[in-house]
Amino acid sequence: MIVKPLKKLKLHGFNNLTKSLSFNIYDVCYAKSPAQRREYIEYINTAYNAERLKNILTDVSNIIGATILNIAHQDYDPQGASVTMLIAEEQLHTQSSTMQVSDVEEPGPLPDAVVAHLDKSHLTVHTYPESHPDTDISTFRADIDVSTCGRVSPLKALNYLIHSFESDIVIMDYRVRGFTRDVKGSKHYIDHKIDSIQNFLSRDTRNRYQMVDVNVYQENIFHTKMILKDFDLNNYLFGSDAKDLTAQEKKVIEDRLQREMAEIFYGRNVTR
Repeated sequence: MIVKPLKKLKLHGFNNLTKSLSFNIYDVCYAKSPAQRREYIEYINTAYNAERLKNILTDVSNIIGATILNIAHQDYDPQGASVTMLIAEEQLHTQSSTMQVSDVEEPGPLPDAVVAHLDKSHLTVHTYPESHPDTDISTFRADIDVSTCGRVSPLKALNYLIHSFESDIVIMDYRVRGFTRDVKGSKHYIDHKIDSIQNFLSRDTRNRYQMVDVNVYQENIFHTKMILKDFDLNNYLFGSDAKDLTAQEKKVIEDRLQREMAEIFYGRNVTR
């Protein structure tokens, strides 16, 4: 699908629009013994420690074309990590400037194709590993927020971020807030064309996930949630192998995993 960008606008001063992309990613696994659950938490703490998360956000700032002003990062005891990064958009050189629209509905780059170009606002990521005490289900959640001002758009980083995490479920929200004025004084509440967050995802991502949209166009609010289509039990077993399980054990574990994922995806508990 080819989407035409909005006509470039002559602005009066700075582009005051705030564009916020927030999403949660979830990784679900089955770890039967307390030792396996501890190993899973240790794996998550190693794979997604503050240093690696800082590197991911640094790549994000490069993708959207931002200058990093400050970084704070922390690994927590016993588990989890956080990174907060202040960024800035490059300064405009004239009082009246042309609104540059780089938010055409198309996927951003993959992790192995990152390019740099920009400079304002903040990036944050927080991780939450946890385990269910009764069902042997462990879940890793990462909350990511990319909030930008002016011409900077967080949507170009979405494709890269999804590919940077092992995501069984992804829940995304994008909103444009505020307004900017053109040289005639008229307000503009959005500066780019968007029908769905899905249009900013790569084809392989769209093929792998079942997706649902809930959009409020008149408020410039866009919501998409995704869950993997295919279910392979071996991809969800931590410290064990499906071939070592009986048919009954496989059925019980699959039911527990799929229930956990369905509850997260639909945002409500399933009654027994």
